[in-house]
Amino acid sequence: MAWLQKARLHNLLLALISIPVKWLVKANNIPTDIRKELGIDTAKPILYLLRTHSVTDQIALNMSAEVLGLPRSSSRINIAGERQQACLFLQEPKSVLTRKVKVTNIAAQFAHMFELHRRDTELDIQIVPVSIFWGRAPGKNTSGWSDVLANQVSPSWLRKFFIVLFLGRDNFVCYSKAVSSRAMADLPGSDEELAHKLIRLAGTHFHRRRQGITGPNLLERYELNNVVLGSQAVRNAIAQEAQSKKISHQTAKLKAQKYINEIAADYREGLIRLGTRILTRIWNKVYNGIEVNHADKVRTLAQNGHEIIYVPCHRSHMDYLLLTYVIYHEGLVTPHIAAGINLNFWPIGGILRKGGAFFLRRSFAGNKLYTAVFREYLELLFNKGYSVKYYPEGGRSRTGRLLPPKTGMLAMTLQGLIKGINRPVSIVPVYIGYEHVMEVSSYLRELTGSSKKKESIFHIFSAIRRLKNYGYGFLNFGEPINLSNYLDKSVPDWREQQQAEPDKKPQWLNPVVNDLADNVMERINQAAAVSGMSLCAICLLSAEKHAMTEDELILAIEHFLTLLAKSPYSEVATYPSISARALLANTLKLNKFEVREDNFGRIISLKDKNAVPLTYYRNNILHLFALPGLVTAIVFARDGVTHSQIRQMLSQLYPLLQRELFIYMSLEQALDYSDSLITSMLEMGLLNVDGEHIVPPAPSSKDYYSAWLLNRSIQETLHRYAVVLTLLYRENGMSRATLEQKSRQFAQRLSSLHGISSPEFFDKNVLATFISALKENHLVESDDDGKLLHCDKSEALRLEVIALISPDIAQRIQQI
Repeated sequence: MAWLQKARLHNLLLALISIPVKWLVKANNIPTDIRKELGIDTAKPILYLLRTHSVTDQIALNMSAEVLGLPRSSSRINIAGERQQACLFLQEPKSVLTRKVKVTNIAAQFAHMFELHRRDTELDIQIVPVSIFWGRAPGKNTSGWSDVLANQVSPSWLRKFFIVLFLGRDNFVCYSKAVSSRAMADLPGSDEELAHKLIRLAGTHFHRRRQGITGPNLLERYELNNVVLGSQAVRNAIAQEAQSKKISHQTAKLKAQKYINEIAADYREGLIRLGTRILTRIWNKVYNGIEVNHADKVRTLAQNGHEIIYVPCHRSHMDYLLLTYVIYHEGLVTPHIAAGINLNFWPIGGILRKGGAFFLRRSFAGNKLYTAVFREYLELLFNKGYSVKYYPEGGRSRTGRLLPPKTGMLAMTLQGLIKGINRPVSIVPVYIGYEHVMEVSSYLRELTGSSKKKESIFHIFSAIRRLKNYGYGFLNFGEPINLSNYLDKSVPDWREQQQAEPDKKPQWLNPVVNDLADNVMERINQAAAVSGMSLCAICLLSAEKHAMTEDELILAIEHFLTLLAKSPYSEVATYPSISARALLANTLKLNKFEVREDNFGRIISLKDKNAVPLTYYRNNILHLFALPGLVTAIVFARDGVTHSQIRQMLSQLYPLLQRELFIYMSLEQALDYSDSLITSMLEMGLLNVDGEHIVPPAPSSKDYYSAWLLNRSIQETLHRYAVVLTLLYRENGMSRATLEQKSRQFAQRLSSLHGISSPEFFDKNVLATFISALKENHLVESDDDGKLLHCDKSEALRLEVIALISPDIAQRIQQI
């Protein structure tokens, strides 16, 4: 056939130019695990489908296929006894002189393939669509010289030469799920009709794939100004500003324009490309690796046309860079990022702005004009289809725990949805963890009373100079929340209410936003990543004198990992896959522990200056061990306890732990999970059975020490509960502010007396959260003046908590 001769010539050309092209091209594979994510079976025949008949695209595909262990696109496959090319194309490239796109003879090829399927009913081929991207530049509403590189839909050979020359190192080979040729052939219709249907589906798929990886057209500044300043809400705010401040309408409008300039991003894809190259070098120098999990969930949302809003936890300034870098390399549209106005300093502010950052003030403080401008800008991003990223905590965590969420951005997101965003909106929680956070020392100074230093370029250079081995970084995408579905469950008639009163703030908004905020935080913690550093920290901080023998520490790590493997905290939480010994060896290389050796072996302890900083890494995963810790604390506190007694005490204490640690399980789920934990711990020897009672392992058992460490891991939380409840008991009634203040003072004193090294032990946010949980669960009462009152429920809880803590601390707390 003529097309076979043409294919042979094409393969010859491919071989001739592949050598020079390989010097220019670096293929990035999306996804990197096609078997797991896409279900592609390399044992079955694979037919690649590309949009454009391009030699350089095919070379990039061959380079990618070689890395992934896939067959080359220039090879042949056997279809019902016929040797045919393994790669087909929808379009021919444009000529140099015209923009007309020519189609290939793919319709005839597909029709012939379906004819062969009718002859052989067992024949089945995996048709794998592959999108090849050179750079990730979004489209523009205006034309210019940059279109030579940006407009890549079937470019001519001359334009492709410049594209490969300048963007060859930013090549992305994006695979999609395979289409079964047998499933297509079994559909009703003639071979020609099925061929044209497959071509239409492929064309639509390639268009959506391009939108999903490059994003919408760039937002030009004139369009931004026209939309925001022309919105009814901003026009009303301008009029109110002019009237209230007694200034002219034009002056108020210029003020609004100034707010736009202060807020708006100025995204430039070229800066992102440059930034990823620089960051790749930095990550390779600083981290042993960045572990990314569950990105397939987000890719599915993007391919289905969702507006994606990333809501990560906030540990470090490194988060801004790491999450955007990961999103880019996972083949997703880089988001516009909400950044604090404190980062808008020269020259970092301008760089961040061109990287997609938009800036917001810490407080809108009744500034109606600023609020209106910011809200309209955010809604414009949503409606144009830009993905957005903001931090629900409102700032970096100084303790390693999640902070209580700020609800302003979530409220604006929901308000944008109910006003009418024309596509599905999904919130994607993101867990970010590190084995070393470069700001930890400054966090500790702030927690002990030092004022926060203002960010400056000098601090950036200082941080870069101190870069060293930071171990591993972890980024897990959590379970997405479809906002429309969430609202349908929370407020079934929200659409009808909005249509009836479109300009009125719904009464249900605040409680729904608060519930949504808690749900987001719980899903962030649900996707936690356990690291060697966090495991060593939780073990050593629980140990007496913060020291353990190497064998004890290895066994404890092994026990903790086995427990999580037998009773996983969640389906999206991730755990180390290497042995406890190898994990400890990697962690010791970070030089945060003191290792000394005597005649009996090695002893691993915390350096004096590192005991407090390491509480940060323990707190990252404390919620995973809260229930195991509480179960062992209940068992260790009594000579023997029945299973039903454990469940009864968990029912009392779990709602408080859930509120404080943002645990995603309901009470019923937590009780079921505790049953699984008890079964696993009995199997492992961490607990024993004596008749109908569950008891601790024998002190002579090798498993005793690990169980005792689990008990110790929850003790500081129980100490804090005992402090608050005992103060309330002694005073009988006091205002919330007074209770928080006195609890903090006594917790700080207790910390000094008993060597409790955790800054969050007397942190006002943690104490405030616990007191709120007491009120929400009706464990305290209040009088008409708002004073909190001791009651029978709080007394019963106090006695239970006191019984679970060590006698020396219980005695000191009783002396308040």
